[in-house]
Amino acid sequence: MTDAQKTAGLTDVKDSAGLEALISRAARAGKGAAPVDKWNPDFCGDLDMEIKADGTWFYMGTPIGRMPLVQLFSSVLRKDEDGRTYLVTPVEKVGIRVEDAPFLAVEMDASDVGENQVLTFRTNVGDVVEAGPDHRLRFVDEDETGGLKPYLHVRGRLEALVARPVMYQLAEIGEEISIDGHAMFCLRSKGEIFPVMPMAELNRLAEA
Repeated sequence: MTDAQKTAGLTDVKDSAGLEALISRAARAGKGAAPVDKWNPDFCGDLDMEIKADGTWFYMGTPIGRMPLVQLFSSVLRKDEDGRTYLVTPVEKVGIRVEDAPFLAVEMDASDVGENQVLTFRTNVGDVVEAGPDHRLRFVDEDETGGLKPYLHVRGRLEALVARPVMYQLAEIGEEISIDGHAMFCLRSKGEIFPVMPMAELNRLAEA
């Protein structure tokens, strides 16, 4: 790392190596996400970084191929009340672009059944999250396909889009539950019930 990189801010760095060096001083390498919610630095502008819907990270128009580097960046992500996503260190905050969700849930394990069932997800950056009261599942209508897009709360205001193969797994373990007198297709995890859609709608889609 050059002397210029040592003193530069996040928006001044022109290569991923320099950016990695700066962020590594704020992140807790190998110890999960940094305590970004406790930091209140000044906004220092936008960074030419984008997370695509498929989970691929781009920096200055080039895909970031090194997973340890992506994991490092993901550890200092924060989504604020303004709806924007930032990389945050103790001394500065820079905006990045997110096409859909910042993470992708790429694997799921279902343990036990019924009220004791626990759904555990792994994200593309290595987070392991159990769906439940603190990590809720939500389902959004997808206008393009007429289907649903599932999202899992990971931390803060950050969510993971559930990958399609995992969504098919969820469809296989869902069950019909009556909610307020309405038959709903639902998922269970850690004692919570997550309604997916009315059974009538599910049956209509199945017959289409």
